[in-house]
Amino acid sequence: MDQTRFEQIVQALWNSYKNERSYFSWLKEFNHLFLNLDASREQSWKELSELYQETYFELIDGKYLIRELDEIIPNILTNWLKIADDSHALFASAAVLAWSEKFPSSISPEVVNAAENLIFHSRNETDGLEYSLTLFDSIVKWAEAQHVDPGHRFRWIIRELVDFETHHLVVAGTSGNGKSAFINSVLGENIQTAPTSSVIVFKGNEETEIRKISDEELTTFSSFHEFQEAVDRRLNKDFDNTIVEFSLPSPILQENRLVLMDTPGFSDRNDMEEALKYLHFADSLLFVLDANDPFTEQEQEILMLIRKYAPNLSIHFLLNKIDEIYDEQEAAEIIEDTCSRVRAYVPQARVLAYSSRLRSRKQQNDLAEFLKNLSRPIAEDDRIEKILIFIRQLISHLLDKRAEMENSLADSIKWNEEMVAKLGGAIHQLMDLKEEKARIIKRTFHKVLEEIRSDLSENIPKILRESSDLIREDSDFRKIHLVLNDEMNRRVHAYVNDKVLPKLYHSLQEWILTANDELHHCQSFLDEICDGFNAMYGEERLKLNCDFKVLDDWRRDADRMTSGVQMEKVNIFLRRTPYQILLKGAGKLFGAFQQNNAMLYNKYKQFVENQDYLDVTESIVNKLLLQFELFEKALERDISIFFRNPFDVLNQTVEETKKEINEKEEELEKMRSNPETYRDPLTLFEVKLRQYEWIAISAKRVLQV
Repeated sequence: MDQTRFEQIVQALWNSYKNERSYFSWLKEFNHLFLNLDASREQSWKELSELYQETYFELIDGKYLIRELDEIIPNILTNWLKIADDSHALFASAAVLAWSEKFPSSISPEVVNAAENLIFHSRNETDGLEYSLTLFDSIVKWAEAQHVDPGHRFRWIIRELVDFETHHLVVAGTSGNGKSAFINSVLGENIQTAPTSSVIVFKGNEETEIRKISDEELTTFSSFHEFQEAVDRRLNKDFDNTIVEFSLPSPILQENRLVLMDTPGFSDRNDMEEALKYLHFADSLLFVLDANDPFTEQEQEILMLIRKYAPNLSIHFLLNKIDEIYDEQEAAEIIEDTCSRVRAYVPQARVLAYSSRLRSRKQQNDLAEFLKNLSRPIAEDDRIEKILIFIRQLISHLLDKRAEMENSLADSIKWNEEMVAKLGGAIHQLMDLKEEKARIIKRTFHKVLEEIRSDLSENIPKILRESSDLIREDSDFRKIHLVLNDEMNRRVHAYVNDKVLPKLYHSLQEWILTANDELHHCQSFLDEICDGFNAMYGEERLKLNCDFKVLDDWRRDADRMTSGVQMEKVNIFLRRTPYQILLKGAGKLFGAFQQNNAMLYNKYKQFVENQDYLDVTESIVNKLLLQFELFEKALERDISIFFRNPFDVLNQTVEETKKEINEKEEELEKMRSNPETYRDPLTLFEVKLRQYEWIAISAKRVLQV
């Protein structure tokens, strides 16, 4: 077989299939075939080896699911390891080890053993920093594409770790050992006045600036007081998983290119577990001890835990409060004994006796020299290792974020369902309130009309009967019926305009005041409902304002209807009843004869005074009150208009909430039905991370040899 020709053909076919739907079939078939070919590293497979590396990284960059790769990757890695040249052997062996750790039994033990032997004998010219940062950026971009914010905190940590010129010193210790007092003495300011609930990073800078870096946001404190409230352990009972970056002018930090990191005290187990995560940010650790009782059993346990969590971390000790040991001989013995005891655990540890209250030049010089010795040159491999650790934390954080998102969606759905029920209850309450107020307002208005109707029904007949005073014996009985009809209409009209309408106007104004009180009571009730819902929403989402223009319309209509009426002349005495026809006929017939006047006078007088006028009165009352009755019928509509906006707002909010529930249910169902679309890319990122960790391990092993 012409190896060169074979390699060229394979490369051409490989690239031609790359963008085709049959690409995976090609990879599967070719690698199954190549698995049985007699090929090895002794031959030169540089181009094919490069193609394997390129393909492997493309396949695990988060675009594919594991089920699409689990039949392809093992053979790809096996073949790659089989032919990898010197420039690719390290990546091939690290890839095999990383994949086999994540997916045991997917690669044969013989291949895994070969990878273990090869990795420590391969040439390591890899730019581990570049690969690590590229991996971090890939994960961040993938997370953002999934609408998951990886957070400012991890970005800040990685950016700080890339600064190889700055030494990170974490100051640790149990509560009461004077850790905060030591930090204050180093900085020359009384900054730490209470135990902290956050990780605080002190950096030298020309200007003072205090920033809070969390997963969710990056904010700048507006004042020192705001900073103290945010980090005071007494005000914040739980560990705040944020970093506070405190930049300030500090010669000792700036001259030594030093960053001080303060963590919550190691006395609380929960705080300690959170603080331990930040040990990988540090290049060295300064353990603060109390000279009155140095290196207690608790401190020994904490030290062992620190060494277990960060075995490669350089650890030194500060023997604080040495000024409280007044006898110099005793102080010297304590220092010597402490050195002996701590070096049993940390042989290379330095111990500095210190007093946070003293300001002697000698102590300042000793401290400066001590810190200078701690600030040894930063090894790139150490920082790469730390970056990889935080990348692993980022992957874990994103997995937790997924669970948080699912729980958050489930909680949101449940909360919104409860809100729909509460909003529905509010709508029913509002409906009952509307019906109640409509009933009250209509009843009181109807009462006003009935009182007026009663007055009219009682007084109009009286007025008409009293019109008999117009009839005299010398009246012209041929025309008396016309005179009576005109005068009766005039008197009724005067009565309505002078007495009825003013009284009705006053009654309507009182009714409007009553309605105003009732409707404002409704608004107050709605305001309470609104405040309750807005408190639950955490924002001014609802505004249940009623339409008080209805009252203005009622006032205007009341003025219009009671400002005077032009009544139609009513046929009171011109009706065609038998008696009236007879009486009017008699008047015309006998009215010309004077001797008949007494008889006509008595008949007319008797007729006017004894009539009940019910039909006439009813006609007048009905015509007069017609517009008020129409107004009464419109009250139901007006009250509905008054409540229209609150109903619209509540119903719209219900619809919006139901829509939000549906959208979140669909999103949650999608997440739960296809968890691999989120989980698998992170698993593959973890495989790639483990590959880089193996490369870093290889580099350290080579350096040690």
